Amino acid sequence: MRAIAGYLARVALVIAPPVLRVALAVPFFKSGLTKWAGFLSLSPAAEYLFEDEFKLHIFGQAYDFPAPAVFAYVDGIAEIVLPVLLVVGLATRFSALGLLVMTGVIQLVVPEGWANFHLPWAGLALAIIALGPGTLSLDHWLDRRWLKRGGARDVA
Repeated sequence: MRAIAGYLARVALVIAPPVLRVALAVPFFKSGLTKWAGFLSLSPAAEYLFEDEFKLHIFGQAYDFPAPAVFAYVDGIAEIVLPVLLVVGLATRFSALGLLVMTGVIQLVVPEGWANFHLPWAGLALAIIALGPGTLSLDHWLDRRWLKRGGARDVA
């Protein structure tokens, strides 16, 4: 039984990281696609949301976003770039951290979404940060390649 459990753990360590990365990336990427009207052209709906609809709920009060146009652009870019980086496994832990921070901000905007959305997203991000990118990632490939080159330089 221990051998079977060990085998399952080794297989899961290969499969789980990319599955976690895709699971976290999909909702953010889909949301990011709705923010753009063209290349680096924010959709009017995205601008409207950050200027008029989205409020930060802090200590029982609702506050406007400071610099809503800046937040809309940063959000729109992050919701495209960070999920792509996650899926390919590049800067994986930093990308997951960025999406964890975004999840925290989203929690302040939509406090009632914590159980159905924000808690699972935070759990996925924390799992990715804890487990790392896994062997099926560009981070792993680059790390192995760099270690080989570093080793070669030390010998030469």
